[in-house]
Amino acid sequence: MRILLVEDDAVLRDVMLRSLGDAGHRVDLAQSVEDADHLWRVQPFDVVLLDLNLPARSQPGSGMGSGLTVLRQARSRGDRTPVLVLTARDRTEERIAGLDAGADDYLGKPFDLAEVEARLRALARRAQGTDDVALLGQLKLDRKARRFSVGGAPLDLPAREFEVLWELMSPPGHAVSKRTLSDKLSNFDESLGDNALEAFISRLRKKLVGSGAAIRTLRGIGYLLEAEAA
Repeated sequence: MRILLVEDDAVLRDVMLRSLGDAGHRVDLAQSVEDADHLWRVQPFDVVLLDLNLPARSQPGSGMGSGLTVLRQARSRGDRTPVLVLTARDRTEERIAGLDAGADDYLGKPFDLAEVEARLRALARRAQGTDDVALLGQLKLDRKARRFSVGGAPLDLPAREFEVLWELMSPPGHAVSKRTLSDKLSNFDESLGDNALEAFISRLRKKLVGSGAAIRTLRGIGYLLEAEAA
């Protein structure tokens, strides 16, 4: 998944960046209202992880509620990206304010990083209309476990190949553009070019031989994961 993390606390930010990155996600970071609004407007994300207690550069010390501005602006322009709001455990008013502004879920601080990931996956599945398990031929994706297998045997993939196959499998049988794949696998510090993407696709094709699933190139459109021709 490509995630927008909106968090200004240095310690929490670094822990979450490392945890989400280790799980194979591409994460863009915003530390102020202005940065969050800009990134959210120019880049599509699978989910947004939003701390409401976010400073605005134009209003130092603005405190709780600044993150609501970003959320309300996104919803007002019709952006339906799933949003998980982070709140102080004892601040009921924050939870209510976030949900009323258009958040899809909330999590109180302190929280377990495994629960953050589980909730993010649930939000992404709900938005995509996908099930926890996807099957194509002998290829199986278990979204809860973040695991691929072929005929019951684990299919171990490097992080970026994993994310490419995840997108093609969500759900299988739908075309995914090169631009979409590149956006999901890039961040603002590192952009994935067509040559690199084609290399990932080539390696995946070799690893899927005999699985009953194959990646087809749709010229001018992108790629499609479909049942392998008999």
